[in-house]
This record gives sequence, C-alpha cells and structure tokens, in this order.
Amino acid sequence: MNCPRDWPEPIIRVQSLSDSGIKAIPDRYVKPPSARPAFDSTTSIDANIPIIDLGGLNSGDNLESTTLNKIYEACSEWGFFQVVNHGVSPELMDQAREIWREFFHQPMEVKQAYGNSPNTYEGYGSRLGVEKGAILDWSDYYFLHYLPCSLRDCNKWPALPTPLREVIDHYSKQVVKLGGVLLKALSINLGLKENFLQNAFGGDDIGACLRVNFYPKCPQPDLTLGLSPHSDPGGMTFLLPDHNVPGLQVSKNGGWITVKPAPHAFIVNIGDQIQVLSNAIYKSVEHRVIVNSNQERLSLAYFYNPKSDLLIQPAKELVTSNRPALYSAMTFDEYRLYIRTKGPKGKSQLGESLKSPR
Repeated sequence: MNCPRDWPEPIIRVQSLSDSGIKAIPDRYVKPPSARPAFDSTTSIDANIPIIDLGGLNSGDNLESTTLNKIYEACSEWGFFQVVNHGVSPELMDQAREIWREFFHQPMEVKQAYGNSPNTYEGYGSRLGVEKGAILDWSDYYFLHYLPCSLRDCNKWPALPTPLREVIDHYSKQVVKLGGVLLKALSINLGLKENFLQNAFGGDDIGACLRVNFYPKCPQPDLTLGLSPHSDPGGMTFLLPDHNVPGLQVSKNGGWITVKPAPHAFIVNIGDQIQVLSNAIYKSVEHRVIVNSNQERLSLAYFYNPKSDLLIQPAKELVTSNRPALYSAMTFDEYRLYIRTKGPKGKSQLGESLKSPR
C-alpha cells in the first residue's frame, strides 16, 4: 500500500474559515447526526481521568508500590491518566505551548511555506487521511519528527518565531526522558523485565514526533468535531493541553468524559502498539476533541513510538492457553500507513489491520 504524494482535494485552512467570520460551517465539516457532539446528560459523564503523582516512583518502597498500582489501574481500566511531578519543567511547558500559539497567529504566507503532504505529514496541515470526499475535522495542525535523527529535518521546523526550534528541542528531550520512565513502570506492572517495552520499541532507537493541534473558534460547535473519535496508533502519547479551554473527551462506559486538565500536568494515553504488546491488558481508548464558539484551543501531542520497522506482537510471556495472542505481528510502519490512508476511524483499525496473520 503506497501513500499518495498529494491530497485528493484542495486544502482549505480551517483557521482562515474561522477568521473570515462565517456564521455557518461548510458542509464538509458537518458530522452525521449520530457522530455530532451532544451536550446533554445522556452522553456526558461528570468525572475525570486519574491523576497520578510520579514523585512516588522515587520515594521509597511503599510510595513506589502505590504509584505503580495506580499506573496499572489507569492503563488497564482507563487507557488515560494525568501525571504531575513528571520531571518536565513547568516553565518549558508554558513556553512550548505559547510559542506554537504565536506560530499559528503568523500571516498565512509564513505558515503556508511549510504546507505538508500525506507522504510524510510533516509540516503544516489541515486534514488527516486521503479519502476523497471525507467529512473533515475542524482543526489545523503542525507535525514534525524528533527521533530517529535520520528523520529529523530541521528545515521542516518553523524558523519563526525565532526561539521555536530551540524550545522544541529542549522540550522534546524532557518528554522523551519521561517516556522512558513510564515504559519502565508499564513493564514492571506486566510482570516483565523493566526494560522489556523499551527494548520492544527499539531500545534507544525509538520514534518520537510532535503534532501541534490548533482548533479555531467554530460558529457551530454542535455540528462538528476538532478531532473525530480514534485511538492513537502509536505507543504512548503525552498531551500538553490548553488548560484554559477544555476540549479532549475520553470514551468511558458508553459516554464521554471531558478531561479537566490539572495545572502543569501531562495527559498520558496508551496507544494501539502497547495494547498489542500487552495482549490487551493495557487498553488504548477512543477519544475525540470538541470545539468552542468563543475561544480557540491549542494542544501539543507528543507521540512516543516503536522503531518503525520492528515487528510488534503480543509479548510471549503474556500469551497462555487461557489468553492466546489476540493480534498478528505487524510493523509500526505498516500499521501507520493504514491509518494515514484511512484517517481517524474509531478503534476499528486495531481489528481491521491486524486481523489477518502475516
């Protein structure tokens, strides 16, 4: 399966639509009635995902055990949790968020110079998936690679605002370090060697990439979504949310929880590759993003992924006669190409792309 080198239709920037002052969104963004966000008590759950203090991982046996238990429960029952005391500088988190906001408020010709294609997705984009005539999401984004270094093209990193490249480099180093800490905790909780998941991801040769999501103000937020329901195809995601404007919703018990971000917390979620490696002990969970008529929203999603050409399959230690392997082996590259072609499709990709043995 080859990925097209260009989009099937002309690209329209959602931010331009929003800034034009339109009162009704184009039909291309109107979701079917069953897929529209509902703002009523039948689908909205008044709860929040777990918040875990990672300071407990280095505070003695009792606290460490308690923290590991909380992580295990969050990964197996929720697929989502927030972490505080995670080791990433709060000042750097704020700086990273605001410098990207500054990027999106530059003139269109500055941003357009980094326009992307479905071949790599790297750069400034406005749609996911290449299905012709697809109903689109109300968002623009910027995607870039950090690891492996062979994929890092600094020319694709915006030159303006001037500090952006340096800020994102510092931010990336700290988030990648956090990823290693959590992979160790996840491995221990599975009863595996503490370096098992890190090695399954490629050791030091992992994939790490950033997608900055920009959700402009929307005149009809009840008819569309900033990001359609999906589970993340990669390993683990670290989301730096816009703490002023809630928008992320997580699927739970047939409804949607609107996540309430804790100050300077990361929202962490399990991706499909960890669900496969854990033989579904850990869950990747559907989530979506709602938009707002009065305020824009910006978030940074950092993806901590396996090396793209490694086969990912359930750990043999977790496969028994009572719990056979639930997934066929597939490289992350093969899986990601499937997602890039189809676009966000709930969790259907986990079954569809992995149902046939190699």
